Amino acid sequence: MVDGKYLEPTAILDSDHPVVVDFTSKVLGDCEDPRERAVRLYYAVRDGILYDPYYPFYLPEHYRASNLLQMGRGYCVCKAALLCAVGRAGGIPSRVGFATVRSHLASTNLIEYLGSDLFVYHGFTEFYLEGKWVKSTPAFNKELCQRHKVAPLEFDGREDSLFQEYDMENHRYMEYLTYHGTYADIPVDRILAAWHETYGRERVQAWIDAFEKAGGRRLADFDREDVLKP
Repeated sequence: MVDGKYLEPTAILDSDHPVVVDFTSKVLGDCEDPRERAVRLYYAVRDGILYDPYYPFYLPEHYRASNLLQMGRGYCVCKAALLCAVGRAGGIPSRVGFATVRSHLASTNLIEYLGSDLFVYHGFTEFYLEGKWVKSTPAFNKELCQRHKVAPLEFDGREDSLFQEYDMENHRYMEYLTYHGTYADIPVDRILAAWHETYGRERVQAWIDAFEKAGGRRLADFDREDVLKP
């Protein structure tokens, strides 16, 4: 039997928030099949929330599902958190998983911003469907994939759906290097510690200072940045 915590709301995965409940209800309609419900929610989050790697990351509210729905954008962990929350709102046991991945296709600005091609604690969502946990990765919306010449990542609720290994020109796109386990909530402190270790405490603090100074304004527009070719 699946632990009940994977159906419960938390302060971050606020699956009982009216905004989250309303979004989930509109996406699911009268669909009753758990697998189809998970698929509908996946596509709603994948394409309804834009991927923004320059989104704030250092406070619990940056990952809160109700906030993400109102902002309409977020980076991979934010989108995984939202998908987890709407999964629970839809009656599907859901949790968040993390891995370190290497990106071979990004923007020059993003690689310079990170100082690395490693994306540490990349987030994905797992649903418990038909007796097993199934991975889904809602990070990249369809329009962004088209710009980067990568087929949008599909999800059928039966097989794991992780980042594409190759783009449509057969260039290496993403590699999963290290798995960091699954969680019933977003481990913000653990994510920050891993970022400090990989990117450097000074660099991470500089990002935080920039977000604080920006006062909610975007630091950069990833949608308009040139794709970094392999």
